[in-house]
Amino acid sequence: MAVSVTILAIVTSLHLMAFVLAIGAERRRSSAKVVPDQYDEQTYCLYESDASTVYGLVAFGLLLLSQAVLHGVTRCLCFGKGLATGTNNTTFAIFFFIVSWISFLGAEACLLAGSARNAYHTKYRAALQWGEHLSCATLRKGVFAAGAALTLLSLIGSVLYYWTHSRADTGGWEKHRNEGLGMTASDFPQPPQQRANEFEKV
Repeated sequence: MAVSVTILAIVTSLHLMAFVLAIGAERRRSSAKVVPDQYDEQTYCLYESDASTVYGLVAFGLLLLSQAVLHGVTRCLCFGKGLATGTNNTTFAIFFFIVSWISFLGAEACLLAGSARNAYHTKYRAALQWGEHLSCATLRKGVFAAGAALTLLSLIGSVLYYWTHSRADTGGWEKHRNEGLGMTASDFPQPPQQRANEFEKV
């Protein structure tokens, strides 16, 4: 199977868009401050925009789409016509297949967990005199950044997996070629006695 520039472009662009959105989600994490209620002597947590949640979920979807395209083309390594055995390309294809999936799952977990946590807003209030002790739950720093880093690792693993898989994929040709060589090599053999007589003449 030849390497398709179109597939490489789609996988790379989807990963890069997911990476940019993950960085944006890290920079736009929701923050909160304790403010007094204008109607009573209570304080509550006032949260900013939930842009990080949207960015994280879109990045999650783009990364999932990229993985689906890649492993749909390569038949997820398990359902294709077979790879050439005993070659370095096959070994590297299996290695980068594992790297691609581990980094993909890690990135998706970070993006999904970060989006869910960023969307959570503290519901309770506190009395005004205790307002400074009110805890406003927010997403800790670095969750989306970890998702972005794993997205880049997933991109590298996916591209190298597709490249090595394409070089190792025989498309069924390797088997037929070996069968053809076996058929052409089996010319009519000489009987053992005739070969012995020719040896004696020499």
